Amino acid sequence: MSEVRIAAEPRSEFGKGAARKIRRSDKVPVVLYGHGTDTKHLILPGHELLLALRTPNVLIRLQGDGLNELALPKGVQKDPIKGFLEHVDLLLVKSGEKVTVELPVTTTGDIAPGGLFDQQLLSIAVETEATHIPTGVEVDIEGLEVGAVVTAGDLKLPEGTTLAADPETVILQVTGVPTSAETEEGEEGGAEGEAAAE
Repeated sequence: MSEVRIAAEPRSEFGKGAARKIRRSDKVPVVLYGHGTDTKHLILPGHELLLALRTPNVLIRLQGDGLNELALPKGVQKDPIKGFLEHVDLLLVKSGEKVTVELPVTTTGDIAPGGLFDQQLLSIAVETEATHIPTGVEVDIEGLEVGAVVTAGDLKLPEGTTLAADPETVILQVTGVPTSAETEEGEEGGAEGEAAAE
């Protein structure tokens, strides 16, 4: 996995007013923690950080003011309306150490005709090396028939990655397509329920 280098500057002013002032200059207040070190309060350029965070589990190389550290995003706060970054928590990581991250789960292929594909989880928790985080996990669903279930334990994880979730967790399943009789029955049941409620 590639690193994104971002220039960091120390943050010396705190409080809501100071944070607003930082954001007005298109920068983001950031907290860097981990490895039993003192928490560092930093300021990062907003646009660069936003672009970096588009990559899941991106590794950020923080540089500047005597700083040269690798970090993983662990908490991202965005403005719910405008979408700009309000605050980011970064976890200090070292080469070779293991971290727990969420990997996106994607599918390839098509299920057998006559079934409905139901993916219940879009990501899965795994433990992997901090500097070699895979981009995701792929599941081949080619030819899966009604009744087929894929659990977390069935996933083929990338080398050096172990499952951090319950292996029995259902990732996806193939269900039967409801027949027209079942659909009508459901509608009638709903209508009767509404009539009883009135």
